[in-house]
Amino acid sequence: MSPRVSLVDAGYRAVLRPLLFGSHHGDPEGVHEAMIGTLARFSRSPGVVSAVRLLAGSRGAPTTVAGIDFPGRVGLAAGMDKDGRAVLAWQALGFGFAELGTVTAQAQPGNDKPRVFRLRKSTALINRMGFNNAGAARLHRELSLLGVYRGNEGAGIPIGISIGKTKVVPVEDAVDDYLTSLEMVLPHADYVAINVSSPNTPGLRSLQDGGALLTLLKALAGAADGRAPLFVKIAPDLTEPQIDEVLAAAGDAGVAGLIATNTTLARDRLDPADQHLAAEAGGLSGAPLTRRAREVVGYLTRNTDLPVIAAGGIMTADDASVMFDRGAALVQLYTGFVYAGPALAARINALTRRDR
Repeated sequence: MSPRVSLVDAGYRAVLRPLLFGSHHGDPEGVHEAMIGTLARFSRSPGVVSAVRLLAGSRGAPTTVAGIDFPGRVGLAAGMDKDGRAVLAWQALGFGFAELGTVTAQAQPGNDKPRVFRLRKSTALINRMGFNNAGAARLHRELSLLGVYRGNEGAGIPIGISIGKTKVVPVEDAVDDYLTSLEMVLPHADYVAINVSSPNTPGLRSLQDGGALLTLLKALAGAADGRAPLFVKIAPDLTEPQIDEVLAAAGDAGVAGLIATNTTLARDRLDPADQHLAAEAGGLSGAPLTRRAREVVGYLTRNTDLPVIAAGGIMTADDASVMFDRGAALVQLYTGFVYAGPALAARINALTRRDR
C-alpha cells in the first residue's frame, strides 16, 4: 500500500468513520445525507476538488466496456447518490465511473423511517429505502445545470443512471413508467441501468420473470435506439433457471450488459451479534453477500458473452480481484465504500494497474 493510500485509510478509519458513525444519533441515513451534502458543496469548488484528488484520488487501469471508455474499473454503485447532487465529486475520490439513482418517473419519499440499519460486526447494511428520490425530471434538471451530458465528460468520468418503477404505479403499467424515466435521463447517461431487482418496491422483482422482462427490455431498447447502452441489474436470490430466463430476455432484447447483484433477502451469514436485526425488512448488503455475489457473477460470465458489472459484497481489493478473475469487466462499491472509505477504490485501482 502506498504511503498516500495508507494515510487516507488511517484517516478514514481513525477519524472520519468514527465521527460519521457516531453522529446523527446513530442514524445511518442521516450520516449518508450529511456526506452527500458535504460532497455536493465541495464538488462545486475546483480548488477543493483538486486538493481531494491529490490526496484521495487514484488512477486505475482504463478499459472499454459496451463502447464506453472507462478511466478505471472500480465505480460507485447506485443508491449512494440518488439525485446526482455529488456527481462532480466521485472522480476526485478515485472512481472510474459512478451510477446515479435509482430514480423513478415520479418523485417519491420512499418507505417510512427508520429504513437503514448498520450491522457493524457483520460489516453490512440493511436498507428498505424504497427508491426515495426527487424524480427523473429533477435529476435531468440537476445534471443540465451542472453541464453533465452523455459523452461530454462533464463529471470527469462516465455516468450511469439507474431507473426503477414508481411505487404507486401498478406492475402492469411499469413499461410506460420506465419509458418516462428513460427519456429524462438519456441526455445525461453514458449507460442506463434497469433496476428490476430491489426488494423494497412491491412487485418489482416479478419484472425479472422472463416474459415480463423481455417486454420491458424490448420497449426500453427500442426507445433508447442506440443512444446509450442498457444494463440489467439482477437480484442475488434468483435460482439458476431464473437467471437463465434473464439471460434469454437480455439477449433477445439486445441489451449491452448485466449488473450483479442487488441486495439480498437472505440472512444466513450474519454475525451472532447482529442477529437482533435479522428480522428487519429490506435488502442486505456488505460482507454477508460476498459469497453469493461471486457465485452469481461466475454463473453469468460462464453462460453469456455480455459484459458483467460486479456489485455486492466487495469489501476489499481481494474481493474485487476475485470478481475480475471470475470474468467481471467492472466492479462497483457501496457498502464497502461506507466501511472502508476512498482507500478501497485506491487499492482496487492499484490492483488493476499491476494486472495490466
